[in-house]
Amino acid sequence: MYPLLRPLFFLVDPERIHHLVARFLRLIGRNVALASRIRRSRTLGDPRLAVRAFGLDFPGPVGLAAGFDKGDGLAAGAFALGFGSVEVGTITPRAQPGNPRPRLFRLPRQQALINRMGFNNAGAEATASRYAELAFRPGPVGMNLGKNKDTPSERAPEDYLTAFETLAGVGDYFVVNVSSPNTPGLRDLQAPAALRAILGPLVAAAKGRGGKPVLLKLAPDLTDEAVDELADLAVEEGLAGLILANTTIGRPTAESEAIAREAGGMSGAPLLPRSLEIVRRVRRRLGDRLPIIGVGGIFGAEDAYRMIRAGATLVQVYTGFVYQGPGMVRTMEQGLIRLLDRDGLAKIADAVGLDAKD
Repeated sequence: MYPLLRPLFFLVDPERIHHLVARFLRLIGRNVALASRIRRSRTLGDPRLAVRAFGLDFPGPVGLAAGFDKGDGLAAGAFALGFGSVEVGTITPRAQPGNPRPRLFRLPRQQALINRMGFNNAGAEATASRYAELAFRPGPVGMNLGKNKDTPSERAPEDYLTAFETLAGVGDYFVVNVSSPNTPGLRDLQAPAALRAILGPLVAAAKGRGGKPVLLKLAPDLTDEAVDELADLAVEEGLAGLILANTTIGRPTAESEAIAREAGGMSGAPLLPRSLEIVRRVRRRLGDRLPIIGVGGIFGAEDAYRMIRAGATLVQVYTGFVYQGPGMVRTMEQGLIRLLDRDGLAKIADAVGLDAKD
């Protein structure tokens, strides 16, 4: 039904539609029996698709990327739709409203979105309270961490550490987000010296919390040389993995869209080529020393499988979910099984990095 209803949904402001979907997911998530029953119909539950990464067990390789659930307690409902993991955030230590509206735009012909949300969220304490009550949790929940807009860059390490310590009891893994284009100066924190100042204390704190995995999310707009440098830094700092990549300030294949002139980060189909390129590059450089979550432009099983063969252990979707709807995960899992059978592979983990070999 979703393909028939999508044109009607797309007549409504995208942020308003998001809030309606959030209410639906929150309602589902409150009833564990209902959420469990829906999940059984929305995922294959095939052990060939199970993944172990960062010391965590993922029932499937397709996760919901950060940005959809900004600490609103939607993960249980998202798990009901079949996702193997849910990443919450970006969460800042203190609540903030984000940028003025409108701040979210669709580009249907490009199968893309532009957002300049600006880390709108209720803050780390409110998020921790909501997720302490999460009853339906069949897969890992990640917490994507950011700094508050009014925090000076030199004090950014304090914000990341505060957010982590507040959320440490409710997150299974944690992501350092220094790559959103929608907080002024944030991407400057991708500079190695600034990043080391954030990662050192955070990794140390995570070890004190039982070795909670800490990952780093990078921008697709970095030069290849910067990607190499930061991949090496991630290994040196003892990170558990990388997420490649965030939204882009570029406008690949979207020059003809008037809306493309809106400020913000673009997500969706135009990002896939660059995301694949970065994932493949990092896999070739690091081998299997650092697992990768591939994100950017994944709309179906073929896209996900290309990302996995390029070197991603797991994949995430956001814009693809907006365009494909609630049946997306099951359809992708069915396609992934067909692709594994085609290539004579026993499990999804066997496909990781096959196209990144020299």
